[in-house]
Amino acid sequence: MGSERIREVPVTAVTPDRPADRRTPAAGAAFRRLLVGTGALWALVTGRPVSLYATSVLRIGYGLLYLIFLLREFPHRHEIWGPGSPWTPALAAQLFDQTGWNSFLILSDSRAYFELCYVLALVTSALFMLGWRTRATSVLFAVVVTSFHARAIFMTDGGDNLVLLMALYLVLTACGRQWSLDARRKRTRAARAGDAPERVRSVPAQQLRAARITLTTVVHNCGVFVIAAQVCFLYGSAGLYKVQGPFWGDGTALHYVLNLELFQPWPALSHFVDQYPIAMAATGYLTVLTQVAFPFVLFGRLKYPVLTMLLGMHLGIAVLLGLPLFSGAMIVADAVFLPDRFYTFLPRLWRRTAMRFGVRLPAPRRGTGRGSVPPQGGPSVPSLRLR
Repeated sequence: MGSERIREVPVTAVTPDRPADRRTPAAGAAFRRLLVGTGALWALVTGRPVSLYATSVLRIGYGLLYLIFLLREFPHRHEIWGPGSPWTPALAAQLFDQTGWNSFLILSDSRAYFELCYVLALVTSALFMLGWRTRATSVLFAVVVTSFHARAIFMTDGGDNLVLLMALYLVLTACGRQWSLDARRKRTRAARAGDAPERVRSVPAQQLRAARITLTTVVHNCGVFVIAAQVCFLYGSAGLYKVQGPFWGDGTALHYVLNLELFQPWPALSHFVDQYPIAMAATGYLTVLTQVAFPFVLFGRLKYPVLTMLLGMHLGIAVLLGLPLFSGAMIVADAVFLPDRFYTFLPRLWRRTAMRFGVRLPAPRRGTGRGSVPPQGGPSVPSLRLR
């Protein structure tokens, strides 16, 4: 027995200071997934501007909507925003001391000053809609909407609340790169330059230009994400509030709304629609379901029928309840969820329709590499795109 060798079997102890080795691969895989997700998100935010056409549609929509709103209220401008309004500048100043708001309309009690401000508001809305010097006019448009909203905060139908938020968010975006006078001016300059060699820049100038482009892209993308989050929060909260109400639960909410005199622009039409209680109950349930489900269908093709139903809902609100500003603001806000390829398809669809009816249109311009719009997101992050 003395010649026998005792084989020593190594024993690996698991102590609190040394966890089991089998946990290490799982933790490493989770860490790698976190790094990949972080890199994909960073590439999405900094790689290229997303939704350039969608933000241009928002610029055109809100500029046109507010221009129409100011023109519609032109005969009543003095009663709503003027110095002789029942909500006097002194009362507005007292409210501003409590809320922190401000308005350039109360800087003077002169009627000529108010008329000048109103004309400038009309011009600013038109220039913002057309996309002329959009960086500057977007700031001016936000100031105009903020001032008019704060001046008569109790005298509007609530639709201007969303217009105010979107006007502030659009300042952050590059909403003038497509379908604007700025884009047309850029194409004209590029056509005049032709094949002329570009001016050689120094290394610091190139780095400064690259940093400016990256910063502009990040701010634009963050602005787009904030707009999308704002609309999702609006729909989700509206749906959840409706779920808590007993009238929406038993399907009678629309019946009571249609019988309110405040929301009866055409009483005969409201009474006619109210004669179909089953259809009204089904519409109410569908409205709640659509609003609650809206934030969860944005990254699939199901969002297209949902957006179509929301479009019909807002058109019904505009016609039956007499809230065109609110409905228009919501319809324009929904446009942010449509990808750029949808908007680039619209001109081709219009051209095909015109050719089918025998209407001849001018040949489309061919975009160069620099002027063309890149696809949303990056090639490495397809799961984060808004399809």
